[in-house]
Amino acid sequence: MSSGRVIAVANQKGGVGKTTTSVNLAAALAEAGQRVLLIDLDPQGNATTGCGVDKQSLVNSTCEVLLGEAAIEDALVIVGEPGFALLPANADLTAAEIRLLQEIGREFRLRRALEPVRDAWDYLLIDCPPTINMLTLNALTAADGVLIPIQCEYYALEGLSALLETVRQVRNTVNPQLNIEGLLRTMHDPRNRLATEVSTQLTTHFPGQVYDTVIPRNVRLAEAPSFGVSVLQHDRASRGAQAYQELAAELLARAVASPG
Repeated sequence: MSSGRVIAVANQKGGVGKTTTSVNLAAALAEAGQRVLLIDLDPQGNATTGCGVDKQSLVNSTCEVLLGEAAIEDALVIVGEPGFALLPANADLTAAEIRLLQEIGREFRLRRALEPVRDAWDYLLIDCPPTINMLTLNALTAADGVLIPIQCEYYALEGLSALLETVRQVRNTVNPQLNIEGLLRTMHDPRNRLATEVSTQLTTHFPGQVYDTVIPRNVRLAEAPSFGVSVLQHDRASRGAQAYQELAAELLARAVASPG
């Protein structure tokens, strides 16, 4: 892989496992020998905290990088075991977004910031905020693909159609290369009949786009962020850890099957 693949982890519906997926997929890809950069693009900074980094004490963060006040290399933190790089974030990102609204070419800021360093990584994962805003637009403009975590519940498909429409608009205007990386079923409880029905609907409506891997509801997965580590470090024997290892393997297998 000559140039790193940029994947935006996005869904404007909150609480679907975006940050959980971003952190644990980054850890699983790193464990599989990939060079990984995780970009926290959410002002809540949950991915930053989940990686054990104090978001209050950041000197440089995603905010400074987007505003052109710091080079991306000056803001990176190495986290986890085996390590991956994190571009951390905190509430300053909200101010950055407001300032970006006044700028020309504002949706290209992240893409331009990543251009000089893309070749240094195999995968660049972007944890997007749970809204379609200027930050998410920056992620979609910079990305090659969108990975969409979906909780298998009643309103899941409703939120999905709005996001897919945004992806279509971005593809038609600023990023014709953007595609759907895959749909990931999260927080899945096979005993729940509705979850099974929604899961079936997804595979029917989006043939070939839904990952075979399903992320289960798992206590260890929910606990890991409070320890500031990925679930692979917290309890690698857990079902949650195994699921993210399977997702990383599936993602890598798809990349081999359809290079570029």
